[in-house]
Amino acid sequence: MTGNLFIITAPSGAGKSTLTAKLLEEDKNIHLSVSYTTRAPRPGEVDGRDYHFVDKASFMGMLERGEFLESAEVHGNHYGTSQAWIRTQRAAGRDILLEIDWQGARQVRRIFSETIGIFILPPSITELERRMRRRGQDSDEVIRRRLAVAADEMSHAAEFEYVIINNDFEEARRDLIAVVRASRLDYSRQLERYPDVFKF
Repeated sequence: MTGNLFIITAPSGAGKSTLTAKLLEEDKNIHLSVSYTTRAPRPGEVDGRDYHFVDKASFMGMLERGEFLESAEVHGNHYGTSQAWIRTQRAAGRDILLEIDWQGARQVRRIFSETIGIFILPPSITELERRMRRRGQDSDEVIRRRLAVAADEMSHAAEFEYVIINNDFEEARRDLIAVVRASRLDYSRQLERYPDVFKF
């Protein structure tokens, strides 16, 4: 049985990474795709766990060889998802989760139309700015730029099957888990998983 392919997208500061970490902690049947990036590691990030950190020349070489399922440039940095790894994992029946932006989601859907898209929204732009400042990782200039980008990103929420508003973290966590579990109960997937049950 082919595994599900989930995409989670959100503007910076909406809580995507924290929600994803909780999902992976609670659901051992879903596996995170680790993207390649030219961005420098942030404090606490580990190569191979959070991202595959590579220099720009290496990234461009992989891009030219067609190794990425999707790739994008965000805030001046490049990101890409290994196509071969995704195909291998799904063929083995494993559910895969991608944390990518809306541009990457469009690219993935051109190849895998059955992708399940989940968009995480903050309750407001004002709250998003407060969260960015609370992190204390970016300058005022960077925050202003990220907020401008976030407004554009949020306008693409309608392209996704599910939208979760992260106002209350626990409620958002439960919603995310519910979406993943419900997707596994789709008729076609249940038929593939339990064919004998449908022999009436």
